[in-house]
Amino acid sequence: MRSAGKGLILHAPLAASLAACAGLSERDRDTVVGAGVGTAVGAGVTGDVGGAAIGGVVGGVIGNQVGRHEERDRY
Repeated sequence: MRSAGKGLILHAPLAASLAACAGLSERDRDTVVGAGVGTAVGAGVTGDVGGAAIGGVVGGVIGNQVGRHEERDRY
C-alpha cells in the first residue's frame, strides 16, 4: 500500500504538468522544452544555481527560435 501511495505522489505532478502542456502551441512547447534542457545542462556543467538559470534562459530562447522557424516553414 505504501508503494502505491508513493507512486501516486510521484506521478501525479508529472501527469498534471503534461496535461498543462496540452493547450500550448508548438512554439510555446519548444520554448518550455528548450528551457528545461538548458536548465539541466547549465546545472550539470556549472554545478550551481546560477549556471542552471543562465542555461534555462539560453535554452528557452533557442527553443523559441526553433519553434518560430518551424511555424514559418509550415505556412
